[in-house]
Amino acid sequence: MAKKLEKIYPWIVVALLWVVALLNYMDRQMLSTMREYIAMDIAQLQQAEAFGVLMAIFLWIYAIVSPFAGTVADRLSRKWLIVGSLAVWSAVTLLMGYCTTFAQLKWLRGLMGVSEALYIPSSLSLIADYHSGKSRSLAVGIHMTGLYLGQALGGFGANLAAALTWQQTFHWFGIIGIVYAVILIFCLKEARPASVISTKAEGHAEKSPETASIWKSFALIFSNIAFWAILFFFASSSMPGWATKNWLPTLFQGSLDIPMEKAGPIATITIAFASFIGVLIGGPLSDRWVKKNLKGRIYTSAIGLGMMVPALVLVGLGQGLVAAVAAGLIFGIGYGMFDTNNMPILCQFVPSRLRATAYGFMNTVGVAMGAVCTQVLGRMQDGGHLGAAFAVLGVVTALALLVELTVLKPVTDDMA
Repeated sequence: MAKKLEKIYPWIVVALLWVVALLNYMDRQMLSTMREYIAMDIAQLQQAEAFGVLMAIFLWIYAIVSPFAGTVADRLSRKWLIVGSLAVWSAVTLLMGYCTTFAQLKWLRGLMGVSEALYIPSSLSLIADYHSGKSRSLAVGIHMTGLYLGQALGGFGANLAAALTWQQTFHWFGIIGIVYAVILIFCLKEARPASVISTKAEGHAEKSPETASIWKSFALIFSNIAFWAILFFFASSSMPGWATKNWLPTLFQGSLDIPMEKAGPIATITIAFASFIGVLIGGPLSDRWVKKNLKGRIYTSAIGLGMMVPALVLVGLGQGLVAAVAAGLIFGIGYGMFDTNNMPILCQFVPSRLRATAYGFMNTVGVAMGAVCTQVLGRMQDGGHLGAAFAVLGVVTALALLVELTVLKPVTDDMA
């Protein structure tokens, strides 16, 4: 019985973290859909500029903290970082239901950015350690579907606020997260031996002297040309990813001439569903292809990017419901195939002891580019050129595809 449990435990880890991933995106997304209800009690949120500031605080703090969150995850127990991260952002969600001023919301939103930044590098690094090359892409991809579903469910925050109150909505989801953090204490196990964690934390691991200094770790990562290429195509592809999260409902509302109550679900559910399909295609394909060709993961990711290019053009310039849904489906499938292979590709060029740090930097640049892109698209929307901006993002994605295919040349599927 114990041996059987040990055999399936890597997938139990994925299942446990899938729920955390869902809560991660759902808790951050709810605020955007409940704005009009919160504004009834906090009048400052009636101003779009103030609401934009509130959303931007999370993104910028998340971006600044991410690389340091990654290097902490490379040194300490990822189990306790995940548990602590979930507990803190769930407590923040709970406390947001007690807010009576805009300043209180800003402080809590900033704290949420810090706590949530700790999660992704820790969780993806832990999953990568539990899953070898034969299942790594699929395992990472299944975990990422939790993020997609959390994003989609977060879009129904307004419905919950209407049925209950916005305060009670925050309260309940905060309580759920805190309870689940307690469950993880007993169910989640760290993949690294405690002795390895302690020596890394003290800064004198025998086989890894470079882990003694955070700055030496940063230097080692950035001396790797392949990492620069990964950083570039990840950041470039993050722009259309954030653009679809933040502006696709608005684009659909205008191009299809339908109310936001319909445009929002069409956009978010289409992308989330298609991304899930992309994970189910891209994960197994990558895991099988890499056995025959070390560039199999890169080629699978490239297929996804290749699908995103025409989809973005069609999203921006197409007309009618059929074109909009088709573009959303193609983009989502391509994004899922791309997204499920980012950490597995990173594993081919960065050793295990530095992966969380490296992914933290990827998160930083990706979120920062997403924040800039979101602001630029806002100006394009004011000028009536949002559709053209999406088409331009297709060109940016094509450049990312070119870099990925020409620069990355792996010699192993799992760098030691």
